[in-house]
Amino acid sequence: MHLRVPRPRSLAGQLFAMQAVLIAVVVVGYALFSYISDRGQAEEAAGRQARAVSLAIADSPSVAEAIRTPDPTARLQPYAVRVMRDTDVDFVTIMDPEGIRWTHPDPRQIGHPFQGHIERAQRGQTFTETYTGTLGPSVRAVTPITDDGRIVGLVSAGIKVEEISKRAQEQLTALSGVAAGALLLGAVGTYVINARLRRHTHGMNADELSRMHDYHQAALHAVREGLLMLDGQYRVALINDGGRELLGVRSDVVGASVADLGLPSQLTGALLASEPRVDEVHLAAERVLVVNTSPVSGGERRGTVVTLRDVTELQSLTGELNSERGFTQALRSQAHEAANRLHTVVSLIELGRAEEAVEFATAELELAQALTDQVVAAVSEPVLAALLLGKTAQANERGVELVVSQDSRLDDGLLPPSLPARDLVTILGNLVDNAVDAAQGAVPSRVTVAAYTEEAGSGGSELVLRVCDTGAGVDPAHADLVFQRGYSTKPAGEGGRGLGLALVRQAVRRHDGTLTVTEAEGGGARFEARLPLGDAGDGGSAPAAMTGSRPGTGGAV
Repeated sequence: MHLRVPRPRSLAGQLFAMQAVLIAVVVVGYALFSYISDRGQAEEAAGRQARAVSLAIADSPSVAEAIRTPDPTARLQPYAVRVMRDTDVDFVTIMDPEGIRWTHPDPRQIGHPFQGHIERAQRGQTFTETYTGTLGPSVRAVTPITDDGRIVGLVSAGIKVEEISKRAQEQLTALSGVAAGALLLGAVGTYVINARLRRHTHGMNADELSRMHDYHQAALHAVREGLLMLDGQYRVALINDGGRELLGVRSDVVGASVADLGLPSQLTGALLASEPRVDEVHLAAERVLVVNTSPVSGGERRGTVVTLRDVTELQSLTGELNSERGFTQALRSQAHEAANRLHTVVSLIELGRAEEAVEFATAELELAQALTDQVVAAVSEPVLAALLLGKTAQANERGVELVVSQDSRLDDGLLPPSLPARDLVTILGNLVDNAVDAAQGAVPSRVTVAAYTEEAGSGGSELVLRVCDTGAGVDPAHADLVFQRGYSTKPAGEGGRGLGLALVRQAVRRHDGTLTVTEAEGGGARFEARLPLGDAGDGGSAPAAMTGSRPGTGGAV
């Protein structure tokens, strides 16, 4: 047998119960107050009515005339009954100055003393009081009857308290009906409002909402990915720490429009799009982001949820992987060529031409060694040297000659730790790939690479990476567009075009460098990246390692 623990009442249910009780208390309290107030007003009204009736009787000439007769009761009793019927009072008692009744609603009480206070009336005063007589508690007025200045009798008119209470109860009944209607209307309104509240709170109670808020805040700050929530007007409704870091925005952006965040135009366009975006790659100021957007709707557009993932390192690794694939293809091609050359050597030996076989093999080795010596002599930094050797083989496979400028010099250990090899591979590798694509099919098909350091104007030094090609060049009007993601003069391939140069500019900006494109000598494009290295003595750099040379021969421009 399972013991079912009752679930705490939801917040909406608690509010409904509280509002219902509050309305009931207000209505009951108002009804009680109204009853007490109406009863007091009814007693005051009864006293005024009794006083008016008694004064009217005392001033009637027929009453004074009847008193002068030997038997006042004979004429006054019918008169008193008529007055009671006409004025809606419960009794009219006319008595002599000593309080002996001449009239009474109960004829058996005639001739008996009046029950009540008459002393003030005997002194000529009119007054009202509440007194319990033969008819029960009543509100009565007592006034003297005068004839030629003498008090010849007294008259009392009254209304029973029971009748007063009945009148108050009738008013209370009407008030209770109104109060019940108000309570019912309030309960219905409260139920409707709380039903809507239950839909918004999903039936959760206050503790559950509090815990959810705590979890929500903890999750926002714990998630490394960026989370951005926009309202229906594309204003920032919520952004977590990861989102601020990835987008590079200030901490007080909540309430600001997406268009005012200063983001790249394509990223801003993706955030403002009404349709969902799935795994789109966009460039921020210093990062490569994967952007996913999903509209929030509930009968109407309420906003957009945006998730951001940082794939800067992944994109760099992808570039390195593509380079490695290029190396592999180059090695495969070289292996094929080596096999052909080996077959040639073997065939020459079988034909008895050993000297020619040795001469052929030696020439091939010298050519390969000369290429390696040329690259390593110019650029002894191992990562860049390996990159250039691989790119040379790749370019050769595509019919493009890759030349390392004779003015290039970049010794091993020159680059500071603040300039990682991965960024250099991103910059130089993408520039070379772009140049090879541009030079392919041109006459001549050549790409020239220069890498050296020189003194900067601020007193420090900077690394210069220059890549020139013999292709069609870049229209000066598009000099800035070529570095934007998605811009390309080549047909779209697998995965799209226009990302390489955008990554180059991003990496250069990350190191506070500059990137320019101009027309090369003899046609084609010349891309130049300049990266600051700091003072001459920092990061292992030394004046002896910096040539400060200017490109001249070897196709460098």
